[in-house]
Amino acid sequence: MTEFLLEARQISKSFGGLRAICNISFSIPEKCIYGIIGPNGAGKTTLFNIITGFYSADNGELVFQGKPILQQTPEKIVRSGIARTFQNIRLFGHMTALENVMIGRHSKTHAGIFGAILQHPATRKEEEHIVETAENLLAYVGLKNVANQMANTLSYGDQRRLEIARALATEAKLLALDEPAAGMNPTETTQLKNLLEKIHADGITLLLIEHDVKLMMNVCDKILVLDHGEVITEGSPYEVRHHPNVIEAYLGIVAP
Repeated sequence: MTEFLLEARQISKSFGGLRAICNISFSIPEKCIYGIIGPNGAGKTTLFNIITGFYSADNGELVFQGKPILQQTPEKIVRSGIARTFQNIRLFGHMTALENVMIGRHSKTHAGIFGAILQHPATRKEEEHIVETAENLLAYVGLKNVANQMANTLSYGDQRRLEIARALATEAKLLALDEPAAGMNPTETTQLKNLLEKIHADGITLLLIEHDVKLMMNVCDKILVLDHGEVITEGSPYEVRHHPNVIEAYLGIVAP
């Protein structure tokens, strides 16, 4: 029996009477690269924001590692093991790359505010470990040489990878990436693809929303296709690529 890391059951959401998604159900196995695609307005971002706690659903169930997480706050979602990046980069621009990753790691600290103020030996040791972990993560994503540069001085592709490093710092079991290739040139997209495959090989489950269908077909194990807030199909990249309803949704024609 397949063990699922995340299960969504009959998730629906409307805004002011306008239906965004309707009765969406899917399951993500552990150690899988799972993609969600669809034309503009398909409901991808709404679903993504529900999974990561930024929107509340009107109805349905969301289960992560066997525990219900629907309607939890983003902070609780992160602590449960789901970390995300954003379509519009949300780094602390006037902090260094290292400091940005350290912020992600602080979600796992135990010292609390009084420990941070009083700087007990245990707190200092924990802080040293945070710095070391952040340095290792920067090296992991290929940003070791820019650790002390301000985030807003980095190239676009490097900023994307820095966001991923910060998300990894939370010890996420599910890494949810919102349009990670948006705005990237071909070289940066290839670097991103290699990084995603590396993260996957190291046992972390990935959830991707992406307009770059070619990238999704190349990296995903399984893909969910949405259109007008409903599921068209779910399957392997090959199955999705040849599904007549998918071709119709994207091209306006039905495959022969």
